[in-house]
Amino acid sequence: MNIANKKARFEYELSGDGVEAGISLLGAEAKSVREGRVDISQSAVRILGDEAFLVNANIPAPGLQKYNSTRIRKLLLHRGEILSLVTKMKQKKLQIVPIRVYNKGRLIKLYLELGRAKRKFEKKEALKRHDINRDIEKEFKGSL
Repeated sequence: MNIANKKARFEYELSGDGVEAGISLLGAEAKSVREGRVDISQSAVRILGDEAFLVNANIPAPGLQKYNSTRIRKLLLHRGEILSLVTKMKQKKLQIVPIRVYNKGRLIKLYLELGRAKRKFEKKEALKRHDINRDIEKEFKGSL
């Protein structure tokens, strides 16, 4: 099971500094994640005090009543990792972006990277570059 945040590469310029974090989940949520029903495209990571939290990740848990599928979930990181992320965030004006959710044995992990939010014109430029490269690839395939 490997669920990627496809919007992350489009919305952010990622730095490559990544950290693996555990997620504190309910039993029904863990089952839902193992079945692949999780959406982290709108989610973000917030540091409050000495703890990291995953905000706005949509993990539906069928069968539970009065359940908020986008509740705040605690991320399991060492204090040194959190401190390192916070200092890099403040120095370089970056954000922590959830990239993918996967399982490692029976544990569920979240891969986080630091990234800078792209501005609108940078996103348009990236789309143009992608279209041009696709057209070039079509031309090469057509000529062979």
